[in-house]
Amino acid sequence: MADPYARRMKMLVKPVFCACLAALSLVGSVAAHAQDSNQEAASQRRLKGQNLPVREIERRVVPRMPGAQYLGFDYDPATDIYTLKFLRNGSVIWVDADGRTGNIIRRTGD
Repeated sequence: MADPYARRMKMLVKPVFCACLAALSLVGSVAAHAQDSNQEAASQRRLKGQNLPVREIERRVVPRMPGAQYLGFDYDPATDIYTLKFLRNGSVIWVDADGRTGNIIRRTGD
């Protein structure tokens, strides 16, 4: 005769697994929407002449990170700060740049 505990565990695994997948899907969807909103805000400010294009900010910041691999950026519309992400020798480095001037504000993880 099968162990009743094992049978109950098998009955719980599938619904719990499905709930976890659904939660992860929702989180991914929210994150994608937030990224789209941030990109839209950055585009609007750039079109109004309030921010530099991200390619200009990258052109100014990336050469100042020799030996680091550039991974991409995030934008915070509340502060107009671009955070550029780099990888060097297994360490992640974040460089914050002012979206209006392109000046480096802060560098962490170096």
